[in-house]
Amino acid sequence: MATTNHGSNFDRSTYLSNMKLNLDIKSKSKPEWIEAVLADFPSFLQDHADCERKASAMAMSMVAKYPDRTEILPDLIDTGIEELEHFKMVYDIMASKNVPLAHSIKEDLYIKRMIKLCHSGREERFLDRLLIGSVVETRGAERFKVVAENLEDPALKKFYKMLWVSEAKHGHIYVKMALNYFTEDQVYTRLAWWVDQESEILDSCEIRPALH
Repeated sequence: MATTNHGSNFDRSTYLSNMKLNLDIKSKSKPEWIEAVLADFPSFLQDHADCERKASAMAMSMVAKYPDRTEILPDLIDTGIEELEHFKMVYDIMASKNVPLAHSIKEDLYIKRMIKLCHSGREERFLDRLLIGSVVETRGAERFKVVAENLEDPALKKFYKMLWVSEAKHGHIYVKMALNYFTEDQVYTRLAWWVDQESEILDSCEIRPALH
């Protein structure tokens, strides 16, 4: 599928830097969610660590699955490395608080339900996986911001503020990657659909001290 043709003098990097590269999430997290997080912060840290590991694995799995998409491999690799760095940061916080890593990674119904909605065609599924990456990272940014605003520990507040900025950036990066291979209309029409689906899926999930 071809990208939009903007003419021979088109500077794509300038265009991308000036446009909105994601859509805002449709719904805010419920107050009951942050209450659950603050009531059992050790469990939240365990889940957060798992999510960072899975986010890194997702980016690197796309590198393995789409090695021919050379235009986006650097962004995928950088994202995978950054998510792994976030995992280490969370692990260090957990170690300082004597919170162990979870013995097993629990099934993430939030992600599982979105994956089930992906198209089956190779190109269509490729687009869906990138856009799922965008909405998941954007939701992570929203939730980390809520966490930062409700924590009292100055060091943790600073950490989660850094994270929500980083996750928002990742939300943009996944859309930017999609725009290398699909038209703006294809990307933003499907992204708007995913934003709607994400809100419905999140609303159907049990509220617990976890990122999703």
